[in-house]
Amino acid sequence: MTKPVLSTSTSTSISVLVIFLGFIFFSSPSIEASTDPTPTPWPLQFHSILFMNYSGSLSLIDLWYDWPKGRNFNIIQDQLGKLLYDLEWNNGTSFLYTLDSNKECRSAQLEVGILRPNWLDGATYLGQRHVDGFLCNVWEKVDFIWYYEDVVTKRPVHWVFYTGREAHVMTFEVGATLVDAKWQAPVYCFGHQNGGNRNNPMIAESAITGTSHQSLLDGVLRGSLSLSM
Repeated sequence: MTKPVLSTSTSTSISVLVIFLGFIFFSSPSIEASTDPTPTPWPLQFHSILFMNYSGSLSLIDLWYDWPKGRNFNIIQDQLGKLLYDLEWNNGTSFLYTLDSNKECRSAQLEVGILRPNWLDGATYLGQRHVDGFLCNVWEKVDFIWYYEDVVTKRPVHWVFYTGREAHVMTFEVGATLVDAKWQAPVYCFGHQNGGNRNNPMIAESAITGTSHQSLLDGVLRGSLSLSM
């Protein structure tokens, strides 16, 4: 029995159909798995001014982040209060001090250093929200922080800690650095074992319990809850 032979035109038509179906299969949005947006890693160096609100207690943080040199600096001004300097190093060393005549200082040795630029890896995407006048993508990280990033510029806009403390990003200067001389803790931080005025009530309360600034609990860049691991 003679086998049917496909004509050249029929073979061409089948080939075109296969190619067309393949194109539809691999390009169709309904078949292609959708992926949620991921947070933009922080720049290796930046400077930011943050407006903080914690149940009506207001403060400004002058933040300097310098990952290549393993350091982070929070200069904290409470409303009508003291000016505190929170200096953190990637080896876990931390100093919380004033530069006024009281020369208050407290040091601590943490198990982890500052947050890595990609500390938001693995965060859960929650969708988009409008906050502070910006349309933002929102992520949650281990029930610790809710992070808002501008959809257009990819800059951080706002974040909320699990304690209810809120940070509003006022400025964000990528690549800005602070001169090395400013990163040196004052000499009186090294005057006593375990650092400076270890028994000073204001410094000890702030550094250990966090009731004043929650520096070790939910400070802007602390890695003390293993978020940087």
